[in-house]
Amino acid sequence: MQKGRTWISFVIIHVVFMGVWGALIELPEKNGFPATLGYVVWALTMIPAALVALYINKWKLDYDRNAIIYGCLAGLLGAVGQLVLFFALRIAPAYIVFPILSLTPIVTILLAVLFLKESTGTTGWIGIGIAILAIFLLSYMPSGNTAVSGYSWLILVIIPMIAWGAQGFVMRFANEQMKAESIFFYMMLSSVALIPVAIWMTDFSKPVNYGLSGPWLAAGVQVLNAFGALCLVYAFRYGKAIIVAPMTTALSPVLTIVISLFIYWTMPQLYIIIGIVLALLSALLMGRAESEMEKKRTVEKEPANILNNVNQN
Repeated sequence: MQKGRTWISFVIIHVVFMGVWGALIELPEKNGFPATLGYVVWALTMIPAALVALYINKWKLDYDRNAIIYGCLAGLLGAVGQLVLFFALRIAPAYIVFPILSLTPIVTILLAVLFLKESTGTTGWIGIGIAILAIFLLSYMPSGNTAVSGYSWLILVIIPMIAWGAQGFVMRFANEQMKAESIFFYMMLSSVALIPVAIWMTDFSKPVNYGLSGPWLAAGVQVLNAFGALCLVYAFRYGKAIIVAPMTTALSPVLTIVISLFIYWTMPQLYIIIGIVLALLSALLMGRAESEMEKKRTVEKEPANILNNVNQN
């Protein structure tokens, strides 16, 4: 039972951090600090989060070949997805891009079911289905007059969708091979390694805000993402990928929307309200399903434990 409570607590912390991050992420860019440089700041904030992780693990780091490969792979998938997204948003509007990106949990779920043989009960699958529907509603933006032609934008969007979905699977798989703290450390290294690419992508011909409302505000916002990512690694360590991925993806936007309401004083559309209700319902169903399965596993283990004790006596 302790394991079940652990993954839920990390999911909650991740949702809080990412929800607040989502509500504030646009502020530095609106103040004249490019999103590409925001990536640089985010990668640097991963360093203190990685140090905290190593401190928790008493400065022990897995450095065998598999640990380095899996950890760096998880970091590269996340970082490459983020960088490619910048290119996608240059040629396609957000209302087309983000509904497609909302499908990332499906990639994680498929990989977890196929390769990790993860499963859940009927209640859990219903919760997963409702979560995917909620993600669609929360990420949907009504189309305007902007149109895109060709399919290059679609390829660019599919890359981060697959990359981030695979990253969740790699996190879960890697947690079977190494410590979560080591995974995050190598994720940090991979993210920092791509800083030169983000700088190369930056248009320095336009004015850049280097004041408190620029990089310093970005650092305060991005550190939430960094420690939220650390909690996500722990969530995948203790929880199932087919539950953690849709739950975190569905609930984080809910908190972002609620915070945005207080900041901008705007009433959400009906589909957003429905998405919020569905996200909360899906989280309740998936949490209940895992709690029931944990109780079932405990009951199934009790006869074996009793038999072992009898044999020992």
